[in-house]
Amino acid sequence: MTDTTPKQRPQPNQVTAVGILGTGVIGGSWACHFLRYGLDVVAYDLAPGAEQRLRARVAEVWPQLQAMGLKEGASQDKLCFVDSLEALGRSVPIIQESTPENLLEKQRLFAEIDAAVEPHVIISSSTSGFPMTDIQALCRNPSRTVVCHPFTPPHIVPFCEVVGGEKTATEVVDWAADFFQHHGKEVAKMDKELYGFIGNRLQDAIWREALHMVANDECSVADIDKSIAYGPGLRWAIFGPCMNMAMCGGEGGMARMLDHFGPSLKEPWTRLESPELTDKLYSDMVAGTDEMLAGRSMQEVMQERDELLIRIRQTIDDYRREKNQDSSTH
Repeated sequence: MTDTTPKQRPQPNQVTAVGILGTGVIGGSWACHFLRYGLDVVAYDLAPGAEQRLRARVAEVWPQLQAMGLKEGASQDKLCFVDSLEALGRSVPIIQESTPENLLEKQRLFAEIDAAVEPHVIISSSTSGFPMTDIQALCRNPSRTVVCHPFTPPHIVPFCEVVGGEKTATEVVDWAADFFQHHGKEVAKMDKELYGFIGNRLQDAIWREALHMVANDECSVADIDKSIAYGPGLRWAIFGPCMNMAMCGGEGGMARMLDHFGPSLKEPWTRLESPELTDKLYSDMVAGTDEMLAGRSMQEVMQERDELLIRIRQTIDDYRREKNQDSSTH
């Protein structure tokens, strides 16, 4: 007799397998992250050579995952590929989609997944800009679609943003946020959709100012990067911009900072719009970054970034763990 009982979604902390749809830079990094957390990773990507590329990447990244600490059951052997969306949906309670940023293609893809997999399976997107309201437009069951936007590379950087669309069920957003939080992410569960979400909005504000300064010949590309990497960027790795601004007010905190600096803030907040990407600005930005590379490949620079990110995270985690232990003994 065929079992026709509808499958139930497990609790977020009881998930044993996750689906990966699209195994490029972001999808592959997600796969590494979930393998580190001991989950079975079921991947679907029909691009020629996708499986070989992902397995090679997992092997390459595994020493990084070991350095960060493998969770119980973590194994490279827990990666498998399937050849259909139906097979993917039968294996997992959540699918993380990481395909190219083309809205029409994502709409079609989500409608296809929605039609192929059982109703309990959550369909999550790594999109960095499109609202889920737009992505879910062609789905018959849009209530189980949600965005989980990570930061590159997801297997190292812990932050992610979870937000639903207009037709997403609240329980789905809550479940997804709990799932990612349980599996190593610092989650911002957003109540409202924002174009660019939170992190990208803040990044883009700095990026806009950087382009203005280069376009106006006010400073070099290298000096812009130094100003962040050796200035506020060091502080932001510990506390975000709001707490850092509050500390500028000393014991008076944010209120004193705003009272003291408030009148001087309006001009830099309001004077600039997005600059035109002229041919000169384009060439200046390319030349500036090439100068900083100094003959190194981008792969070398990315490797350095990843290794230093791991060390920074370990330092912060070790410090806060020791502080918590000290507090519990007093």
